Amino acid sequence: MRASLLILLLLTVGKVAFSQSSMDNSMLFKDFIAYIDENSDYRFSYPDDIKNKRLIINERININDPDSFKEFLESAGIAIKVRKNLLIFKKVKVFEEPVISEQQNEVQNRVVSGFVRDGNSGESLIGAHVIDIATGRGVTTNLYGFFSLTLTGDTIEVSFIGYEPQRIVAKPGVSDYEFGLIPSTKMLSEVVITSEREIHEVTEMSKVTLQPEKIKKLPVFMGETDVMKTLQLLPGVQSGNEGSSGIYVRGGGQDQNLILLDGVPVYNANHLFGFFSVFNADAINQVSLIKGGFPARYGGKLSSVIDIQMKEGNMNEFEGEGAVGLIASKLTLSGPINQGKTSFMVSGRRTYIDALTVPLMKWSGADRVFGYNFWDLNAKINHIANPKDRFYLSFYSGRDKFYNDYKFNQIADINEKEHSNINWGNITSAFRWNRRFTDRLFGNLTATYSRYRFELETILDYNYGESVESPDLYRENDYFSNIQDLGVKMDFDYFLNNNHQVKFGVNAINHQLKPGISSFRSHTETDTTFGSTKVDLNEFYAYLEDEFKLFNSTSLNVGLHFSGAEVASRNYFYLQPRISLNQKVAKNWSVKASYARMAQYIHLLVNSGVGLPTDLWVPSTDLVKPQVSDQIALGVASTFIGMEVSVEGYYKWMDNLIEYKEGAGFLDIDSEWEHKVEFGKGDSYGVELFVQKKVGRSTGWVGYTWSKTTREFPNLNFGKPFPYRYDRRHDISVVYNYELNKRINVSGVWVYGTGNAITLPTASIPKATWDSSGPSYEEFVKQYPGRNSTRMQDYHRLDLSISFKKQKRWGERSWVFGVYNAYSRQNPTFIDFDDTKPNEKQFKKISLFPIIPNVSYQFKF
Repeated sequence: MRASLLILLLLTVGKVAFSQSSMDNSMLFKDFIAYIDENSDYRFSYPDDIKNKRLIINERININDPDSFKEFLESAGIAIKVRKNLLIFKKVKVFEEPVISEQQNEVQNRVVSGFVRDGNSGESLIGAHVIDIATGRGVTTNLYGFFSLTLTGDTIEVSFIGYEPQRIVAKPGVSDYEFGLIPSTKMLSEVVITSEREIHEVTEMSKVTLQPEKIKKLPVFMGETDVMKTLQLLPGVQSGNEGSSGIYVRGGGQDQNLILLDGVPVYNANHLFGFFSVFNADAINQVSLIKGGFPARYGGKLSSVIDIQMKEGNMNEFEGEGAVGLIASKLTLSGPINQGKTSFMVSGRRTYIDALTVPLMKWSGADRVFGYNFWDLNAKINHIANPKDRFYLSFYSGRDKFYNDYKFNQIADINEKEHSNINWGNITSAFRWNRRFTDRLFGNLTATYSRYRFELETILDYNYGESVESPDLYRENDYFSNIQDLGVKMDFDYFLNNNHQVKFGVNAINHQLKPGISSFRSHTETDTTFGSTKVDLNEFYAYLEDEFKLFNSTSLNVGLHFSGAEVASRNYFYLQPRISLNQKVAKNWSVKASYARMAQYIHLLVNSGVGLPTDLWVPSTDLVKPQVSDQIALGVASTFIGMEVSVEGYYKWMDNLIEYKEGAGFLDIDSEWEHKVEFGKGDSYGVELFVQKKVGRSTGWVGYTWSKTTREFPNLNFGKPFPYRYDRRHDISVVYNYELNKRINVSGVWVYGTGNAITLPTASIPKATWDSSGPSYEEFVKQYPGRNSTRMQDYHRLDLSISFKKQKRWGERSWVFGVYNAYSRQNPTFIDFDDTKPNEKQFKKISLFPIIPNVSYQFKF
């Protein structure tokens, strides 16, 4: 929406009142109605054509006394009549905001540009709304807080969700402005905040943006706030197994998600074998998920874009926040290096599972000790060189380690040692240079580095003395896979006017992949190395994206993404058109449509759906073609009474999908790995419903997805189509958050999903083996009706959370108590075949997570 209301809710003599803020308070009529509806017993009647009237409230008013509404309503051309508890609003004069075309009155128009930032910390505000009050038209800030506004009048208003709006009169001859918005200290229940453009106004579809504050309020698994698990609650997004943070978007695989951290690809987003994601919510500024209608500036993956922006650091003062939970603790610090010019942000997190369990195992005298830990570190430096140039340097590193140690030396002349560990982790870094070339042209140069590495090591070292008749033994096995990227890209934003914006840019990436290399050493053999060789794949793309208003009720985003890849002696090129349309059909209703083609040159060979680190990244080659998808979508969107509603239908078809052959796995990968995979195609279609409430004490959303996803491989399932493992006919999520007061917040999440598709045998037939005495039937052959032809039980779960905040002299502290799986639903994680009793063979459901309570202590200073 194009304005913000910041109105204090005062209780005086049992009456609820609005109070004037430190500056003029502006709002839309429909938001005023939404607020009154939530905080009173009145009913309403009003014509549709006054919903978007702008109200200016400069005085204290009592919502229990409708007569106090008259003055500011009349100034907006609205009359009010009261009949008991029914309020009737009517338009008393016709008022139309002037519409200025591109060609009309160019002499009077001027362009102003600048940045919108948090007035306290200096952090860029992404998506802030900057409005020309004379026309009511405006623009939103980009990823770096930059805006370019064609100004017809002389008054500019800037607003952003959760902040006090700011209005200034532009000075003649001055075109450079920087706005510092002050965060609102009022509860969301006390304000109606509508700084975001409404869902029916934006051209793009299939996109959801989440702020970390919203994510942190939801119940969490084991007390750890998880960005990826929150995204699983959105329609069109499927989760993997119980507790996993892997996501599957509109029938796609987990490798088909383009996950960007400050513009750098992240190849493995999981900690603890998929139970937690690598993203620390305290270090994040914003998360955006795009499921379809992809803008031309994105490419390289088929199914989704998850764009995560890190915090920049406080420019003005030192601050920090952290948490201590049951399995991990974290701390984030930020502050100025050179006040107002340079800032830093650093955030760290580590588990202490091994710190608690390993000493206990050693103390008990156990010969074998198991341990696990993970850590991650985020850091960023932000420097303003001058009003036109800004530099960023960001870094992320994270690592998981699972180890197993055995030691036996309690008998003379016997010294046995065994050691094994699995290590995996990411490193990403980015250098960015922002430059405002003119008031209309903004550029961003980015150099990126990304690496994901998986290592498996086992060591056996047996030493025996003279009294033991056994030779010494030493054996060491190492296995690792690796993908490493070096890239550079240049992006430009060109603002023709408030209704027309062009984006264009280029990108080049060098991928270095080692799909699987093994080495072996022993007391009898020297170092032996075998496996696949390093492969270099050079990828590039160029794009042009044009977003404009064709008519007052019609907007378009049209783009072209051209990409290519060079590997060995083979070159691939793909032209990928993109288009999104928004057609307003009523005051608050619009119809949207989109088409996008995507190409993917890097693939993931998956052993299972748990998101294990043994999954291998492999390149396109002469034999392995790039994956390609086409997706069309059609939907409707509306905003009314503080609610956003969207319904979308989509159809996606995918070619050149890749999977292991039957029986192959990551340890089988060698220099001939291309011959151990299958190629096929897939289809996915469905309908998604999303209802979201952002205003008031109670907020949240309801998401529902009906979908069907299939795969078809010539050499799998006899060449017949089969359900994808994460094909779920129904998916429901209900997310609710209620702010009791400034100190207490409660939240709940309920999810339901059709059971995962699995492959199970339906019969065991005796297999005859012959020898001199005749046939015997000790072996059995299992019969399978078809791949993924059986369903697990349906999945459902309730999570609850309550937090207690308290202001202290040094800052703020919070106690958060939660429960995962509140009614202890025994959801199946996998199915085990029990054949221990020959006459009573059966399948058993294995459930990992019953009801799990959690508690964490959080603090800010």
